[in-house]
Amino acid sequence: MATAHHGLHKRLARKNGYRNSVRCRGWRNRASSGCTAFHVPSGKIERLTPSYFFNRQTNPLDLFDDVVNTAWQPEPPFESGGGGLVSTIDDYFAFSRMMLNKGRHGRGQILSRASVELMTSDQLTPEQRAGCEVFFGTHSSWGFGMAVDIQRNEIFHTPGRFGWTGGLGTSAYTDPAEGMIGIIFTPRMMDSPEPPKVFTDFWTLAYGAME
Repeated sequence: MATAHHGLHKRLARKNGYRNSVRCRGWRNRASSGCTAFHVPSGKIERLTPSYFFNRQTNPLDLFDDVVNTAWQPEPPFESGGGGLVSTIDDYFAFSRMMLNKGRHGRGQILSRASVELMTSDQLTPEQRAGCEVFFGTHSSWGFGMAVDIQRNEIFHTPGRFGWTGGLGTSAYTDPAEGMIGIIFTPRMMDSPEPPKVFTDFWTLAYGAME
């Protein structure tokens, strides 16, 4: 999915005559705190946290990205539509709330209702999901740019729930049926396509707390 988004955003940038960061700034000006971008400027680098990975040879957590020499500081030559944004929980919550409200944020319509419904609906056939159970299990599929739950195998897998679990250690989902947004950002990279226990515990406890 990321490869397709790389190509799509490159074509959009060429067609419209501006970089994807212009779109990102438009979103920041209208809905966010200004901390979402394709890189972290020097004036905000102190807000960035280091990230770690589990070293299977020596067992402890090793540093993957250091704030001092972070890969997120240089402005990238190509702003990828398939990944590469750095953000905060506040900004991501604003985005998730906009998606929950069918594209509306405050008094403005950021995305059309039809676009949001298309993005958050299942876009794959059972044949396309076959053989990819390591990613989908039996409960999940893909919309446009995000995962979509299609079957309730766990308490938190509500059909229609959408979002993404990122390899750098993040998980954020929106559940229209429950009117719920959940976000967890950790500094530890995932070890496999299977979500770590901290994620499943977070979602289980969040859904268990609802009446």
